Amino acid sequence: MIHTKKYNATELETEHGTVTIEGPIPSEVIADLEFHEDLVSFRAPAQQHKAIIEIAKLPEGRIIIVRDQNTIVGYCTFLYPDPLERWSQGNMKNLIELGAIEVIPKYRGTGVGKTLLRVSMMDDAMEDYITITTEYYWHWDLKGTGLNVWEYRKVMEKMMQAGGLEYYATDDPEISSHPANCLMAKIGRRVDNESIQQFDQLRFMNRFMY
Repeated sequence: MIHTKKYNATELETEHGTVTIEGPIPSEVIADLEFHEDLVSFRAPAQQHKAIIEIAKLPEGRIIIVRDQNTIVGYCTFLYPDPLERWSQGNMKNLIELGAIEVIPKYRGTGVGKTLLRVSMMDDAMEDYITITTEYYWHWDLKGTGLNVWEYRKVMEKMMQAGGLEYYATDDPEISSHPANCLMAKIGRRVDNESIQQFDQLRFMNRFMY
């Protein structure tokens, strides 16, 4: 599958000033930008900066960023699912995962997260993909936001819906391990029925196990 990446951008006025939300961004541009020290949800900032540079180098890898002048203050990543996850077992070339989304605390609640996802889906090439995200409550910043699990889940759902992702049922053991965890997905307009059936089989791999 040929991976095309058409750049899109928009500016968003917030109470803290105007930010640019843009992408997919090439790895060399990401490398030249500062990476905000409050981007700590997944690993230390310097390590995460390196990680998204590497993702941007992948043929399917897409990095959409929130930029405050020369500093990345938020981002989301799209790439093929981890080989250890069930979602990679079908080896589907048209299934990609929203692997991470993170915004510094200063810009949370300003609409930045929703705009990140809207810009991500502006590229017509996304209509060729099934885009999934797996949400696990243990990745959520409950302490920093002061929200409980269900309040945070509602915020996450609204943000994902801004990018057209909807809730999908699954028997995946990790997702099923807590009722707040969920699978969300967007099936692009040009995805064929065979791929949709394959996705359904990945969602319910334990259906016939007794």
